[in-house]
Amino acid sequence: MTLTYGKAFATEVFQLSRIRRHTLPRRPVRLAALAGTAVLAAALTACGGDSSSGGAKSDLKSGKKTEISVNLTGKQAKAGEPVKVTLADGKLQSVTVTDAKGGKFDGKISADGKTWTSDRVAAPGASYAIEAKDDKGGSAKADFATAAPEKENKLSLAPGKDSTVGIGQPLSIVFDHPVKNKAAVEKQLKVTTSDNTEGSWGWMEDYSGKSRIDWRPKDYWKPGTKVTLEADLNGVDSGPSGGWFTKDYKTGFTVGKNQLIKVDLDNHRLKLFRDGQLVKDIAMSAGTPGGDKASWRGKTVLMAKEGTINMNSETVGLGSSYNKMVDYSMRLTWSGMYAHAAPWNSGYFGSANKSSGCIGMSDGDAKFVYDSVQVGDPFEITGDDAKGTQALNNGYGEWNLSYGAWKAKSALTGNTGNTGTASN
Repeated sequence: MTLTYGKAFATEVFQLSRIRRHTLPRRPVRLAALAGTAVLAAALTACGGDSSSGGAKSDLKSGKKTEISVNLTGKQAKAGEPVKVTLADGKLQSVTVTDAKGGKFDGKISADGKTWTSDRVAAPGASYAIEAKDDKGGSAKADFATAAPEKENKLSLAPGKDSTVGIGQPLSIVFDHPVKNKAAVEKQLKVTTSDNTEGSWGWMEDYSGKSRIDWRPKDYWKPGTKVTLEADLNGVDSGPSGGWFTKDYKTGFTVGKNQLIKVDLDNHRLKLFRDGQLVKDIAMSAGTPGGDKASWRGKTVLMAKEGTINMNSETVGLGSSYNKMVDYSMRLTWSGMYAHAAPWNSGYFGSANKSSGCIGMSDGDAKFVYDSVQVGDPFEITGDDAKGTQALNNGYGEWNLSYGAWKAKSALTGNTGNTGTASN
């Protein structure tokens, strides 16, 4: 490697040569310096004919210097841009860009063979090695590193990897820091399904106040559907106050049994259906109507099976109404609405709503439901004895929107990135 220094800049120059059948004296090569790019120069000669006829000597005389420039250089290169390798003369055969962890960038060579551009962008705080080969057998190597991010963004995914969930479970991503560049982030989120399920991403502010995006099918999932999410976010900028993503994410789950729970607040009944058939009809008592203790109505999704937990009314803004251990607890909202065992309320099962907002059942019935349901099973709650419809972000409330209204919450409305693709 020869370093050539100009008056106002320094440029790394790489000399390349092909392996010849006969070792010949080196010929001097004039190197052109280009400001702001790494320039790789090579004396490239065609594979000559019979050396006895002077073909090799003739080839050297007609040899041409080849220059390859890279748009990203140095140790503090700008992240968030694709890697672009340009050949001054001839055609590129291949370009390999590898990061320090061994990951490789895919890319495309332009129609004229002069330029290769990576599909991915360079991530912050990363180093990359480049090897370019042309159609005459010449090759060149270069490297660069990007500046470290001032702030890093991370995320959490639901449901858990390799889990089995109910037909109402959405894919949900909550980000540690605000996401302003919503379209740029959403473009990197690919949902693949085994049966080409149609669905869409939708943005919201999570109940915690953080940025959140969910992927919901047009209709409830079909049992047995396999779902994969690839979040290729490494190198994507969240926008102001959000920071950069510095890794990719991948998760997947399988849709389990076709189960649906219907809750009738006015008639005080809970019904469990499987494959469209009624499995169990249970007397229950829901939230006391007319105030904050009323239950939410709408389509919600079972978020978690939490078992025996302590329920304290002070944590949900209901004063000192209760503080007790509760069995067979099934969370329906972030605001504290559950379905659970409530033997202390047995006098009202099937006749009146007298709880502090939850759906209460006998110990035996609650155990049956708890043992039967899956995380992701939809609960469809109807009736006038409610304080309103569950909010979009209070758990998984997206099923309360029409599919058209849900798609409108995508930052890429109308683009093909909103629908799942069939897996191979």
